[in-house]
Amino acid sequence: MKSIILVGGVGTRLRPLTYETPKQMLPLVGVPMIECVFRTLAEHGISDAVLSLGYLPDQFIEAYPSGVVAGVNVSYAVEPEPLDTAGAIRFAADFAGIDETFLVVNGDVLTDLDITRLIAFHHHHAAQATIALHPVDDPSRFGVVPTTPEGRVIAFVEKPPRDEAPTNLINAGTYIFEPSVLGRISAQGRVSVEREIFPALAGDGVLFAMSDEAYWLDTGTPQAFLQANVDLMTGKVGGHGAEGVIDGSWTEPTASIHRSAILRNAVVDRDCVVGSDVVLERVVLLPGAVIEEGASVRSSIIGPAATIGRGANLDATCVVGGGVQVAAHSLLSGDVRLERD
Repeated sequence: MKSIILVGGVGTRLRPLTYETPKQMLPLVGVPMIECVFRTLAEHGISDAVLSLGYLPDQFIEAYPSGVVAGVNVSYAVEPEPLDTAGAIRFAADFAGIDETFLVVNGDVLTDLDITRLIAFHHHHAAQATIALHPVDDPSRFGVVPTTPEGRVIAFVEKPPRDEAPTNLINAGTYIFEPSVLGRISAQGRVSVEREIFPALAGDGVLFAMSDEAYWLDTGTPQAFLQANVDLMTGKVGGHGAEGVIDGSWTEPTASIHRSAILRNAVVDRDCVVGSDVVLERVVLLPGAVIEEGASVRSSIIGPAATIGRGANLDATCVVGGGVQVAAHSLLSGDVRLERD
C-alpha cells in the first residue's frame, strides 16, 4: 500500500524555530519528526510514500537524497501553491499515480496507531474512506466525529464549542481512502478534506471511523513538542522508544555537559555545551545550543546555536530561536518567543 504524508504546513505555532526549519524536520530526541512517521509506516508494511510538500520543500529533499527513509521509498510532490488538505491529497495522488486503496497521515502527529487494524476495518466495512479517531478531554480544537455503533460516520463537526461537542472522539489525522474519493476533490484551488470532503462522504453514508486508544499527540505547539520528547524518553510511545536515555534524559555523544549540571527530562542534541551548575528540566536543546554556567532552563526549547547567558533563568514556556543570545541573568517566563533581529 502507498501512503501520502501531509507536511505542507508552515508551523506557525512553533515559531521562531520553524522560520528556517519545517516543523516535521525538527528533531524528537535527536531524530527528525518525519522519520518517526516513516518508521511507523514501515512497521505496517507501507512500501512507498509521497511527501506532499509546500513549505521549505528543499529541506526534505536534501535530507533524504537516496529516496528511502526507514526502508520506505519516498517521492516528493511540491505544491505550486497552497492547496489545503484535500487539494494536497489530490495533487500528491495524481503526482504518484495512485489508483488503489491508500493511506494518508499528517507528518506532525506522533502516534503508535495500529495502521494494520485500521486498514482491515476499512475493508471490512467496504468504506470509501475511513478515519482513525482518538478520545481527548477537550475536543474544541479538533474535528469531532460522532458515529453509529458499527462505525458509520453520522457527521463531521469541525472545532465545535467544548460544551456543544457531540462526542470527545476526534479526527486523529490518519485516513484510508479509496481512489474514488479523489474524484470528489477539485483539481483546482484550495479544498479542505475536513470541511468539504468528509461532510460530503458522511452525507452519502460511505465514511467510516475507528476509535483507538493508541498514543496520539499533535506536536504543533511548544508544550506538545516538549511532551513528545519526554514521552519518547519515558517509553510511552509504543515502537518509538529512544535509545541512550539515562536517568530520564538523553544526550547526544558530541555534546559537552559539565559534571555539576543537573538534568531532568532533558534532551541535549549534538555539539551542545552545558556549563557548570546549570539546571535543565523538561528542556530540548537543539544542535549547537550553549547554556552558560549557573543558568536554569525549565519547560523551554532552545534553538540551534543559541546561547543562554550566565545565571539566566528561563521558565515555561520559552522558545529561543536559532542563534539568539540571551543576556546573562535574564529572567524570562510565559509565552516568550525570541528571534534574531
